[in-house]
Amino acid sequence: MSSFQVSRGTPRSAFLPSPVFVGILALVAVSGWMTWTGYGNVRVDVFLLVIAGWVLSLCLHEYAHALVAYFSGDRGVAERGYLTLNPLKYTHPVLSIVLPLVAVVLGGIGLPGGAVWVDHAYVRSKLRQSLISLAGPATNVLFALVLAAPFAFGAGDDVGFYRDGSGQIAVAGEHGAFWVALGALAFLQVTASVLNLLPVPGLDGGNILHPWLSPPYQRAYNLFAPYGFILLFVLLWQSEINVLFFDLVRFLAGLLGVPDIGQGGLFYMRFWSDV
Repeated sequence: MSSFQVSRGTPRSAFLPSPVFVGILALVAVSGWMTWTGYGNVRVDVFLLVIAGWVLSLCLHEYAHALVAYFSGDRGVAERGYLTLNPLKYTHPVLSIVLPLVAVVLGGIGLPGGAVWVDHAYVRSKLRQSLISLAGPATNVLFALVLAAPFAFGAGDDVGFYRDGSGQIAVAGEHGAFWVALGALAFLQVTASVLNLLPVPGLDGGNILHPWLSPPYQRAYNLFAPYGFILLFVLLWQSEINVLFFDLVRFLAGLLGVPDIGQGGLFYMRFWSDV
């Protein structure tokens, strides 16, 4: 890759992970160890691992967009710092990090967010433009498969939820809290994959279709794109739509091998609640 970088004037540092991303990796590792060993309050451990793992997946999602954009012609993504995996470089850190975290904590939904800005003027192919948009959701699907893989080999088979003597929710099974957290992360990746692939203006699914639309439809798409994310957020809080959405996610999660404890883990990690 170094010769490719030098030939186009892109410094090697543009591809190096940022200290912020290294810190996120460290938090995932530490919270993973705490959850595996049951250190301290295990529900807090699960919360930290799920949140840190979710932020990690957000970084990888946006990195995939930027990397495909770079090799498709937009060298500016390197100058804008998108290839360093630093979430602070995103054009909308509130939409990219803060709002998705709130959605995870309150609703157990892997909400997508607006992040990297790609200059499509340098991307000459419709197919490449679609691939740039597809790269993010594809990362979520891959992440879900990786997280679900241990369960395919029997991990977490003895894990379940119960009420202890004080009426508090607890997890049974060897390293149960860790497998619950892993299942919750896998479930989040499935929700993110489904949401990102919806053909909604402004989201990845809509952006995949955008290059193939006729000019009049592209103009209409561009009008609605800034509001697509807000519309999706509002719709998901409607009870009937929310139920239908999670029914679909559970079905797809089952096909990928994500266990039922995954969705339960999203409730278990709310250490401030008894539910």
